[in-house]
Amino acid sequence: MVRIGTLTGIAMAMLLAGCGREQAPAPVADTAFQKQLQERLLDAKPGDVIDIPAGRHAFDRSLSLRVDNVTIRGAGMDKTILSFKGQKSGAEGLIVNASGFTLENLAIEDSKGDGLKVNEGENIAIRKVRVEWTNGPDTDNGAYGLYPVQTKNVLIEDSVVIGASDAGIYVGQSQNIVVRRNRAERNVAGIEIENCIGADVHDNIATENTGGILVFNMPDLPQPGHTTRVFKNKIVKNNTANFGRKGTAVASVPAGSGVVIMSNDQVEVFDNDIADNKTANVVIASHYSAGYEGKYKPSAAFDPYPEQIYVYGNRFSGGGDSPDGLDLKALKIALFGLNGRLPDVLWDGYANPKHAGGPQICIEGASGVLNADGPNKNKNPKSDAAPFKCELPKLPAVELKV
Repeated sequence: MVRIGTLTGIAMAMLLAGCGREQAPAPVADTAFQKQLQERLLDAKPGDVIDIPAGRHAFDRSLSLRVDNVTIRGAGMDKTILSFKGQKSGAEGLIVNASGFTLENLAIEDSKGDGLKVNEGENIAIRKVRVEWTNGPDTDNGAYGLYPVQTKNVLIEDSVVIGASDAGIYVGQSQNIVVRRNRAERNVAGIEIENCIGADVHDNIATENTGGILVFNMPDLPQPGHTTRVFKNKIVKNNTANFGRKGTAVASVPAGSGVVIMSNDQVEVFDNDIADNKTANVVIASHYSAGYEGKYKPSAAFDPYPEQIYVYGNRFSGGGDSPDGLDLKALKIALFGLNGRLPDVLWDGYANPKHAGGPQICIEGASGVLNADGPNKNKNPKSDAAPFKCELPKLPAVELKV
């Protein structure tokens, strides 16, 4: 069986991290501001705007906010920098358990865990925020950069996330989401929408990640996801070796993946520039091919099969020339030769046998579709786009209330 999850070298990720340009030493962080900001967050009242001045401010512990309708605002993502490089306690840089929350115009650097986590809030706006681990790709970096989970009405825009060991921008178990005009670079997953209902991901740049944009459904979570549109993005050269922590879901993502759809339904991928992703520009997979067997309890509520997937109107180029993992390399050579390449779309071949209509995967405008025949251990893979020539109803746009 071709595993969509393949072994990748953490050592290679570290090597890549060390090959960048030498950076000038960071300005010395100002530790005097920590106590003042902590007190302002603890004393905050609904309607407050907490302005953080320009400067590099050092923190040795997490910040937290539990009051609704508060805005935290800096002077710019390269001017107001919250540095957690010396963090001694807490799992996040900033954790928020509140609704009506806005964060804008600042940077969070080198947090021990997630950069920003927003839990169980509604009407969340994150704009012009940079989250970065300044040492580059590293397994010991925090897992998530911008991390709203179990939220409603979420806007993430004009932000930058670099170096997350799981996902740069991750929205999980949430509803009504817009992720737009962001840049995700050198993360394991650039942007990930997981177990969400109603998400628009558009006008972003995802480059130099392991996987560019992921739309996942995972078991053992209270909400299954569906209805995601991925459009007008630039998803290019996502070929960084996977440096995710062993056992996490993203550790199974092959380096060189542009868009990855796993076990999710009603996903529309259109009007994107998708190029030079060395495994495949688009990967469509089930839970069964991700190497998760035995890690999660089986549940009748979890549908492992990707269905109603519509890929059309994209601009593809390059990619598929050096897939990650021995299984995929062998498949490429067997079907396309040493100098060949996998087609733009790779499907693992798992389909629900109980659905007479099949998985309803419709592909237009791609160089081809490879059915890897995963259920039969790749005995009869087929490169044939004809079964995927179909159309599906267009999904509705997300209307935010933020």
